[in-house]
Amino acid sequence: MTVPDSTSVDLPALIRDGSGAWKLDPAGSSVEFHVKHFWGLMTVHGRFDTLSGEGQVDPAGTVSGQIRIAADSVNTKNKKRDQHLRSDDFFDAEPHPTVTIEATGLTPAQGGELRGSVTFDAAGHQKPLDTVIRVVDASADAVTVRAEADVERAAFGMTWGPLHMTAPTAHAVVTARFVRS
Repeated sequence: MTVPDSTSVDLPALIRDGSGAWKLDPAGSSVEFHVKHFWGLMTVHGRFDTLSGEGQVDPAGTVSGQIRIAADSVNTKNKKRDQHLRSDDFFDAEPHPTVTIEATGLTPAQGGELRGSVTFDAAGHQKPLDTVIRVVDASADAVTVRAEADVERAAFGMTWGPLHMTAPTAHAVVTARFVRS
Protein backbone atom coordinates (compact mmCIF):
# COMPACT_ATOMS: atom_id res chain seq x y z
CA MET A 1 0.00 0.00 0.00
CA THR A 2 1.47 3.34 -1.00
CA VAL A 3 0.86 6.06 1.56
CA PRO A 4 -0.02 9.26 -0.33
CA ASP A 5 -0.78 11.26 2.82
CA SER A 6 1.14 10.33 5.95
CA THR A 7 -1.63 11.78 8.12
CA SER A 8 -3.94 8.97 6.95
CA VAL A 9 -1.55 6.12 7.76
CA ASP A 10 -2.78 3.57 10.28
CA LEU A 11 0.75 3.36 11.63
CA PRO A 12 0.00 1.01 14.56
CA ALA A 13 -1.55 -1.52 12.13
CA LEU A 14 1.27 -1.05 9.65
CA ILE A 15 3.87 -1.75 12.35
CA ARG A 16 1.95 -4.69 13.80
CA ASP A 17 1.74 -6.24 10.32
CA GLY A 18 5.44 -5.51 9.72
CA SER A 19 6.80 -7.41 12.70
CA GLY A 20 10.21 -8.93 12.02
CA ALA A 21 13.53 -8.05 10.43
CA TRP A 22 14.04 -5.37 7.77
CA LYS A 23 17.11 -4.43 5.74
CA LEU A 24 18.10 -1.00 4.43
CA ASP A 25 17.85 -0.65 0.66
CA PRO A 26 20.84 1.61 -0.18
CA ALA A 27 19.51 2.30 -3.69
CA GLY A 28 16.30 3.74 -2.24
CA SER A 29 17.98 5.60 0.62
CA SER A 30 20.04 8.76 1.04
CA VAL A 31 21.84 10.73 3.72
CA GLU A 32 22.38 14.37 2.77
CA PHE A 33 23.62 17.47 4.56
CA HIS A 34 23.46 21.20 3.87
CA VAL A 35 25.69 23.78 5.54
CA LYS A 36 25.57 27.54 5.11
CA HIS A 37 28.97 28.95 4.15
CA PHE A 38 30.47 32.35 3.35
CA TRP A 39 28.37 33.95 6.11
CA GLY A 40 25.17 32.45 4.71
CA LEU A 41 25.68 33.58 1.13
CA MET A 42 25.97 30.02 -0.19
CA THR A 43 25.08 26.52 0.91
CA VAL A 44 27.38 23.53 0.62
CA HIS A 45 25.32 20.44 -0.27
CA GLY A 46 26.70 16.97 0.32
CA ARG A 47 25.73 13.36 0.63
CA PHE A 48 27.22 10.02 1.59
CA ASP A 49 27.46 7.43 -1.17
CA THR A 50 27.83 4.24 0.92
CA LEU A 51 25.06 3.20 3.34
CA SER A 52 23.99 -0.01 5.05
CA GLY A 53 21.66 -0.87 7.90
CA GLU A 54 18.78 -2.82 9.28
CA GLY A 55 15.60 -2.44 11.27
CA GLN A 56 13.54 -4.59 13.60
CA VAL A 57 9.87 -4.44 14.52
CA ASP A 58 9.08 -6.47 17.61
CA PRO A 59 5.70 -8.16 18.13
CA ALA A 60 4.66 -5.40 20.55
CA GLY A 61 5.07 -2.83 17.76
CA THR A 62 8.28 -1.15 18.90
CA VAL A 63 10.70 -0.22 16.12
CA SER A 64 14.49 -0.03 16.26
CA GLY A 65 17.09 0.34 13.56
CA GLN A 66 20.53 1.44 12.55
CA ILE A 67 21.97 3.16 9.51
CA ARG A 68 25.72 2.88 8.99
CA ILE A 69 27.39 5.44 6.75
CA ALA A 70 30.92 5.12 5.37
CA ALA A 71 32.54 8.38 6.49
CA ASP A 72 34.97 8.30 3.58
CA SER A 73 32.05 8.22 1.11
CA VAL A 74 31.26 11.91 1.76
CA ASN A 75 30.57 13.60 -1.57
CA THR A 76 30.09 17.33 -2.18
CA LYS A 77 31.21 17.11 -5.83
CA ASN A 78 34.45 18.89 -4.90
CA LYS A 79 37.37 16.47 -4.41
CA LYS A 80 39.52 18.86 -2.39
CA ARG A 81 36.64 19.75 -0.04
CA ASP A 82 35.70 16.05 0.29
CA GLN A 83 39.27 15.21 1.26
CA HIS A 84 39.14 17.94 3.91
CA LEU A 85 35.79 16.65 5.21
CA ARG A 86 37.40 13.21 5.68
CA SER A 87 40.21 14.76 7.78
CA ASP A 88 40.33 15.19 11.56
CA ASP A 89 38.85 18.69 11.13
CA PHE A 90 35.51 17.03 10.37
CA PHE A 91 34.57 13.32 10.11
CA ASP A 92 38.04 12.00 11.03
CA ALA A 93 37.34 9.08 8.73
CA GLU A 94 40.55 7.12 9.20
CA PRO A 95 40.11 6.27 12.91
CA HIS A 96 36.30 6.64 12.73
CA PRO A 97 35.29 5.00 9.43
CA THR A 98 31.59 4.71 10.25
CA VAL A 99 28.98 7.35 11.01
CA THR A 100 25.98 5.76 12.71
CA ILE A 101 22.37 6.77 13.19
CA GLU A 102 20.58 4.53 15.67
CA ALA A 103 16.92 4.60 16.61
CA THR A 104 15.50 2.62 19.54
CA GLY A 105 12.11 2.32 21.16
CA LEU A 106 10.25 4.03 18.32
CA THR A 107 6.49 3.93 18.67
CA PRO A 108 3.71 5.34 16.47
CA ALA A 109 2.58 8.91 17.02
CA GLN A 110 0.00 11.01 15.22
CA GLY A 111 0.32 11.91 11.55
CA GLY A 112 2.33 8.90 10.40
CA GLU A 113 5.22 9.72 12.75
CA LEU A 114 7.47 7.53 14.84
CA ARG A 115 8.80 8.90 18.15
CA GLY A 116 11.59 7.54 20.31
CA SER A 117 15.30 7.78 20.92
CA VAL A 118 17.68 8.61 18.05
CA THR A 119 21.45 8.90 18.47
CA PHE A 120 24.06 10.14 16.03
CA ASP A 121 27.65 8.91 16.24
CA ALA A 122 30.30 10.71 14.16
CA ALA A 123 34.03 11.41 14.51
CA GLY A 124 34.15 9.57 17.84
CA HIS A 125 31.29 11.55 19.44
CA GLN A 126 27.82 10.20 20.18
CA LYS A 127 24.90 12.52 20.92
CA PRO A 128 21.11 12.29 21.00
CA LEU A 129 19.42 13.75 17.95
CA ASP A 130 16.18 15.72 18.10
CA THR A 131 14.14 14.65 15.08
CA VAL A 132 10.78 13.38 13.95
CA ILE A 133 10.68 10.28 11.76
CA ARG A 134 7.86 10.27 9.23
CA VAL A 135 6.61 7.31 7.19
CA VAL A 136 6.45 8.61 3.60
CA ASP A 137 5.70 5.37 1.75
CA ALA A 138 4.73 1.88 2.82
CA SER A 139 3.75 -1.46 1.37
CA ALA A 140 3.69 -5.02 2.68
CA ASP A 141 7.37 -5.46 1.79
CA ALA A 142 8.91 -1.96 1.98
CA VAL A 143 8.72 1.13 4.18
CA THR A 144 10.36 4.49 3.49
CA VAL A 145 10.91 6.92 6.34
CA ARG A 146 12.30 10.45 6.32
CA ALA A 147 13.86 12.50 9.10
CA GLU A 148 15.47 15.93 9.21
CA ALA A 149 17.59 17.42 11.96
CA ASP A 150 19.84 20.37 12.62
CA VAL A 151 23.15 19.05 13.97
CA GLU A 152 25.47 21.25 16.04
CA ARG A 153 28.86 20.66 14.42
CA ALA A 154 30.82 21.54 17.58
CA ALA A 155 29.14 18.68 19.50
CA PHE A 156 31.02 16.33 17.16
CA GLY A 157 34.34 18.19 17.22
CA MET A 158 33.72 19.72 13.78
CA THR A 159 34.63 23.30 14.63
CA TRP A 160 36.90 24.17 11.70
CA GLY A 161 35.84 27.20 9.75
CA PRO A 162 37.99 30.06 8.45
CA LEU A 163 36.96 33.46 9.82
CA HIS A 164 33.76 31.90 11.20
CA MET A 165 32.37 31.72 7.65
CA THR A 166 30.67 28.37 8.23
CA ALA A 167 27.37 28.03 10.10
CA PRO A 168 27.58 26.22 13.44
CA THR A 169 24.83 23.79 12.36
CA ALA A 170 24.46 21.37 9.50
CA HIS A 171 20.99 20.43 8.28
CA ALA A 172 20.77 16.65 7.78
CA VAL A 173 18.12 14.88 5.72
CA VAL A 174 17.82 11.09 5.88
CA THR A 175 15.53 9.10 3.61
CA ALA A 176 15.68 5.41 4.44
CA ARG A 177 13.92 2.64 2.55
CA PHE A 178 13.72 -0.66 4.42
CA VAL A 179 12.65 -3.96 2.82
CA ARG A 180 11.63 -7.17 4.53
CA SER A 181 14.57 -9.49 5.02
